[in-house]
Amino acid sequence: MSIFQLHVNGRLHTVDIDGNMPLLWALRDILGLKGTKFGCGVAQCGACTVHLDGRAVRSCSVDVGVACLSKITTIEGLSPDGSHPCQKAWVELGVPQCGFCQPGQIMSAAALLTATNGANPTDEQIDNAMRGNICRCGTYPRIREAIHKAAGGAKS
Repeated sequence: MSIFQLHVNGRLHTVDIDGNMPLLWALRDILGLKGTKFGCGVAQCGACTVHLDGRAVRSCSVDVGVACLSKITTIEGLSPDGSHPCQKAWVELGVPQCGFCQPGQIMSAAALLTATNGANPTDEQIDNAMRGNICRCGTYPRIREAIHKAAGGAKS
């Protein structure tokens, strides 16, 4: 066990844990941030997506010892009141069905919009950014539409 400082959602947390623990479990089990979901444990489904310094990463495959060097944003910290453009678009378009994958989907979409500086991304850019985010309910068309809407260029 070692002492690590995790900068999560604008707050500094000191934790005494194994540096090889996946960030996912530190967020969920140690810090109580349950919005980040466990899906596959091998970085293939995207349910555990968070931002490290603004980049979308799979928290199941990032060790705490590595993550402690970055600013971490979870779905809870993206916008506590649900006012992020992606969160608003998801609600307005009724994207979720079961909702399990949606925090990871939203975090990947938000990172894409940051990377494109708010410009409306192309369908190809969306597909590339969202690759690896699996939606078991198949809401991919609504996800793409919500990303366009959040970017300010909603397609009909």
